[in-house]
Amino acid sequence: MRIAFLGDVMLGRLVNEILKKEKPEYIWGNTLEILKKADLKICNLECVISDKGQPWSLTPKVFHFRSDAKNVKVLKVANINLVSLANNHSLDFGYEALLEMLEILKKNKILYSGAGLNLKEASQPAVFYLKGKKIGFIAFTDNEPAWSAEEDKPGIFYVELRKNGENIDYLFELTKKTKKVVDFLIVSAHWGPNWGYEPLKEHIYFAHKFIDYGADFIFGHSPHIFRGIEIYKNKFILYSAGDFVDDYAVDEVERNDESFIFIYNKISSKEYLELYPTIIENFQAKLAREEKEIIIEKMRLLCKKLGTEARKEKYRLVIQLKS
Repeated sequence: MRIAFLGDVMLGRLVNEILKKEKPEYIWGNTLEILKKADLKICNLECVISDKGQPWSLTPKVFHFRSDAKNVKVLKVANINLVSLANNHSLDFGYEALLEMLEILKKNKILYSGAGLNLKEASQPAVFYLKGKKIGFIAFTDNEPAWSAEEDKPGIFYVELRKNGENIDYLFELTKKTKKVVDFLIVSAHWGPNWGYEPLKEHIYFAHKFIDYGADFIFGHSPHIFRGIEIYKNKFILYSAGDFVDDYAVDEVERNDESFIFIYNKISSKEYLELYPTIIENFQAKLAREEKEIIIEKMRLLCKKLGTEARKEKYRLVIQLKS
């Protein structure tokens, strides 16, 4: 079993303009050769894919990301099987655009979790069948409380990350319940503010709690930069996968153009995570070349701070779980 995790994939604004001239494959640069190794490919879709709607204006919002409906082909050419929609951009162009995106994803047989017609649907785990195993996927965010789905209102699966916070106990029970019917459970968390290499204390606390309730892998994103990986109860916690492709200005200190393809492997009794360094150039993701040593060393040290040994092997990092 090989599962690839990608951070934020943002196909709006200048990326959308590029896609009017370039083929869908352009966005993935030379990363497809690595992605092909995975049986299941997952990303956080950091935009709405739709031709409908108007920029959200009911509450203050600075950035609005939308990609043309035809650009679902970008996900298809990379064989992205599953996306998280629980983030702060799924409703950038209102409910009409969100609902069209849900239909587009269904039509193209791309699974999703984290948004829906109501709370039940927005929190509904996606299930991917892989080599006789059921892979469960729950996606939530602590961003944009105004977008929280309710019993009779569309939206995202919003969870307030504090004791007795909105939907937190619901998420705990959902995790516990879902684990009983799947073989491997991923909890996707679009959490916290932007920037900062250190995971927040509350993220560490809740990541541990999700594993206590049955999660097998924590897939974090939102800060725009990658963070270290922790091992808790012999499970991986990826606190932030960073940005995989977008059109953002680059912070020269925190380098939001740097990330990885994270591939979780379970082969017989061996479990390990492979990290292939990537960089964003000209609105496409590329395997890092000149920068790879710097990116690898940065992640190795961030993992070390969390008590995790990340071993360099040629052009990648490898993190092994105990057998």
